[in-house]
Amino acid sequence: MNQSTAFSAADILLPEQNRMSEAWAVCACDQYTGEPAYWAETERLVGEKPSTLRLILPEVYLEDDDVTERIAKIQQSMQDYLKDGVFAEYQNAMVYIERMQSDGKMRAGLIGKIDLEQYDYNKGSVSPVRATEATVPERIPPRVRIRRGAALELPHIMILLDDVKKTVIEPLEAKTDRMQKLYDTKLMQGGGSIRGWLVPAEEQTRILAALTALGTESGEEHPLVYAMGDGNHSLATAKAFYEEWKAANPGADTENCPMRYALVELVNLHSPALQFEAIHRILNQIDPKKLLEDMTAALDLRSDEIAAQAFTIVCRGRKMVFYIHRPTSNLTVGSVQSFLDAWLKENGGKIDYIHGADVVEKLAEDENSLGILLPDMQKSELFPTVIKDGALPRKTFSMGHAADKRFYMECRRITADAE
Repeated sequence: MNQSTAFSAADILLPEQNRMSEAWAVCACDQYTGEPAYWAETERLVGEKPSTLRLILPEVYLEDDDVTERIAKIQQSMQDYLKDGVFAEYQNAMVYIERMQSDGKMRAGLIGKIDLEQYDYNKGSVSPVRATEATVPERIPPRVRIRRGAALELPHIMILLDDVKKTVIEPLEAKTDRMQKLYDTKLMQGGGSIRGWLVPAEEQTRILAALTALGTESGEEHPLVYAMGDGNHSLATAKAFYEEWKAANPGADTENCPMRYALVELVNLHSPALQFEAIHRILNQIDPKKLLEDMTAALDLRSDEIAAQAFTIVCRGRKMVFYIHRPTSNLTVGSVQSFLDAWLKENGGKIDYIHGADVVEKLAEDENSLGILLPDMQKSELFPTVIKDGALPRKTFSMGHAADKRFYMECRRITADAE
């Protein structure tokens, strides 16, 4: 492993060419959790063809009574795919990918593995790989249960680089004619399409040098090089599983332990295809008047004196813009969420996180409800805020629509007995 950077080449598994079809790649398991019809259609499209659908547990089924049987079936499918020769293996590989999104924009990415020893998701972490949003510990054990006993991992993890000069990933676009193409396929149900190429050894060397430079050029004592974009809890699960294995195997060779690493996709924060969208709040079963009065006192809200942090309250058809004059975070969402967490704990009520402003406005028409419309987070704010404040509040931002999330394509062995 390259010791100067947490990212490196991996032994990557992809389906043999005669096993690859549009049925192979399916959307990230944490998407469409409220739309079982999406996953039923995915099941119909896959049929009997080899597919990553057989290797993941869509979270829409996470609370079902047969979840134990589903997990056992997934783990058996992994063993069957390995035994039946479904995969070709590319050793010490990186894969350059071009994802054509549903909006027609191309998002470039780079597949390899991340060193979990250099990742800490706890708030206040100074590790090279950090969470960007608060990690909910209760969400990790069910996912560890899936990973424990699994022979393979499939990533829907996207890690962001603050690469303003576009030194790491972007140079590969002009070199694809000299690289081995591994796949070129459409993605089901409006997911666009994706192409992937094997990155030559000399390009891997350049990439690792560029990643090292990103860390040293920042001038920070503890530089943040890799910031979580999507799949925060998936990477936290990989970390928890590795720490569990390490505790059970004291003195083991961790350097070559497959559980020490996790397969990820790197994406440049400054890709024009990457858009941050606000996630709004809707509060139910509360006294809107009391909540607004208490928030006004706590954050010194004013409607007429403009300040850097602003948001909109929606209640029973009325919309009111407020400015925060006593912020508690670098971001509006941080100041608002910190207040809401404390207020709900003391006063009761429910909170939900909504992507569309129109949906919030409709829900806020109900009695004892109040909506909060938050501004889109600027991409340039992400790294400075994580460095200053630590992990952001949960549901701070979304990176695009569900159809444009990672689709599972590459796999990697993660257990010694799968070697």
